[in-house]
Amino acid sequence: MFADHAEVTIKSGRGGDGHVSFHREKYVAAGGPDGGDGGRGGDVIFEVDKGLNTLQDFRYRKKYSAENGDEGGSNRKTGKSGKDLVLKVPEGTVIFEAESHKVITDMSGDNLRFKVLSGGRGGKGNWHFATSTMQIPQYAEAGGNATEVRILMELKCIADVGIVGYPNVGKSTLLSRVTNARPKIADYHFTTLEPNLGVVDLEGAQGFVLADIPGLIEGAAEGVGLGHDFLRHIERTKVLIHVVDASASEGRDPADDIEKIDHELISYNADMSKRPQVIAANKLDILSGKDREDILKRIRDRYENGEVKVFPISAATGEGLNELLYYVSELVIKHKDEGARFEQEYFPEFRIPESEPFTVSYSEKENEYVIEGPRIEKMLGYTNLNSEKGFLFFQKFIKENGIDKDLERLGIQEGDTVRMYGHYFEYLR
Repeated sequence: MFADHAEVTIKSGRGGDGHVSFHREKYVAAGGPDGGDGGRGGDVIFEVDKGLNTLQDFRYRKKYSAENGDEGGSNRKTGKSGKDLVLKVPEGTVIFEAESHKVITDMSGDNLRFKVLSGGRGGKGNWHFATSTMQIPQYAEAGGNATEVRILMELKCIADVGIVGYPNVGKSTLLSRVTNARPKIADYHFTTLEPNLGVVDLEGAQGFVLADIPGLIEGAAEGVGLGHDFLRHIERTKVLIHVVDASASEGRDPADDIEKIDHELISYNADMSKRPQVIAANKLDILSGKDREDILKRIRDRYENGEVKVFPISAATGEGLNELLYYVSELVIKHKDEGARFEQEYFPEFRIPESEPFTVSYSEKENEYVIEGPRIEKMLGYTNLNSEKGFLFFQKFIKENGIDKDLERLGIQEGDTVRMYGHYFEYLR
């Protein structure tokens, strides 16, 4: 069984408590405190396993926890740290926070290992708290709390090119003809219930990974049938081959099919309208000369322009496939940097108490506005300011905490410099 999404709860390990004990030794009347530190809790780490192609393993177990750290011991012995939990997922898995559906991480490209949750820190033993006035501390620090979050994992195909179209238009036949993939093929609807991938090798040109996306129907973008399960696999592709049954053997108008499937793609993700698309008019071997010319003219008159080309093909006989594939190869090279990557927008451990202070001030000496405090330092530690999503998160934080209003009360003007722990920003209204 193929599974391309799963919802589970993950939990890091709790830190071990610090220990309270006092040195005991023969002939030593009053040994000092020697309680050791607790061990740190285990992290929760996701790792790509390129041998996996499904999230099936997560369908039957719904909660995963890293190990807790052990309590510290006497003689300043540190407790054993909890074992990290490493969860293996297929390449292309995107991990979301389940309730908000915000991205935690995208396990693709060079992101092969990612720590989602950190274990709690180990608590300090009582020897840390001895002072000249408190020589026999009877307390130790508790271990840091575990972090728990419910996540949704979605597997989105890693393919350069996606084949889309209605069921039974010849997508699987095309894939099997031009790659080493061997999808099941039969003459009935929804034969393909999972994406099939294959590699296209071209003599004298760059090859590419081709995915047969299961057949779409009207309403797929709203989840009709298995719409969402299928459409998520198109999001990463750089180029789309829209296969249409030019013979109208299913009784549908092939020109209308193109419009309906395009509508489903754009309804699901508006960015799909920007994706390069090629139309493959399939099953032309069934048509006679005049009928063939008429249907090709109808499709070309309606859809072919400077950006979209129509290729007459027969996946069954191989007619027209070379022209189609070499053209698609050129598009893949041209758009090689445009495959979708999902930036982090949810930070599971970013929970700053409202009581954490911060200050907004003006430094006359440096002629700059300074924002600092534990709350600001923690926010910067969890935010990737170099990513678009991370910077939007930063801007939202500034607004929601009223920092922009504080700056305006201090008289900040457009173009003035704002400093936050080594980061410098130009203020813009």
